[in-house]
Amino acid sequence: MADTFHDDVMSLRDAMNELLERSFVGPRARAWERDRVYQLPIDAWMTDEALVIKANLPGAEPDQVEITLEGDTLTISTEIPKPEPPGRVIVLERPYGKLARTLTLNIPIQADKIDAVFKNGVLTLTLPKAEQLKRRTIQVRTT
Repeated sequence: MADTFHDDVMSLRDAMNELLERSFVGPRARAWERDRVYQLPIDAWMTDEALVIKANLPGAEPDQVEITLEGDTLTISTEIPKPEPPGRVIVLERPYGKLARTLTLNIPIQADKIDAVFKNGVLTLTLPKAEQLKRRTIQVRTT
């Protein structure tokens, strides 16, 4: 009888593990999120010369990153393909799917001089400030 009880408990544990795996980490876990666009996390800071934005895009290809500037609205977007491991999936925690971030720039920039560099999965955007915003040192004269 003890063996039967032990077998039933193991079966219940196995059933719970399978249920949790299907619900949270299995291939169908993100089916309802298929068309969702996730907010792309960024770091941003201001220097005297420019606004700098960095975004980690592991798994994205540089030619799949789209950056648009329309008026004072900057949008960065990409799609990271879903990983296709060769074995049974245990955990999928790395981000995949559509990622985008739209920012309203509150300072004038020189749009024709924006620099975008993609290196080691990190996108760095440098948006030079418009000339009228750059810090200037004014020399004081004496008469």
